[in-house]
Amino acid sequence: MVASALAEPAEAAGSPRDEIRAVALGLFNAIAEHPWLATQVSLQLSHGPTKSVPLRIFEGIGRHVGALGVPEDSWFTVASALMHYILGSAAQNASNARVAGSAVDRAEFLDTVSAAWEELDPDDYPFTRAVARQAREHDDREQFLTGIDLILAGIHAR
Repeated sequence: MVASALAEPAEAAGSPRDEIRAVALGLFNAIAEHPWLATQVSLQLSHGPTKSVPLRIFEGIGRHVGALGVPEDSWFTVASALMHYILGSAAQNASNARVAGSAVDRAEFLDTVSAAWEELDPDDYPFTRAVARQAREHDDREQFLTGIDLILAGIHAR
């Protein structure tokens, strides 16, 4: 499953940005389907940084970082930031799904959360109240890809 997320496409490669987004989304989807995967990869990364899965992920991201115009002395930091965002966000999303359980309807859950946020004290939680509707209507994959795009935009601006 990780290997398929990192596999090079048979046809002509896209831009480095597109390739990073493809790796990120492949991992997001694999972790969404197999929530235990995020924990396994994180444990391998912490306890065995030379294990093939974390290295393949790091390589799958990192091989495109230089093509983005990132100076070589920043490759490690940039690839690490992307990898940590991808694994952390995908793991959090999978954890949310696991905690809510398969019997819970996502729309109902988000509606309940949003309604609770709308009832918070406006002086203590003005931001959370302001985004309650957005939380109700958000798409997890789109939110994840927006995060990737923000990181890539920061890389480009740097």
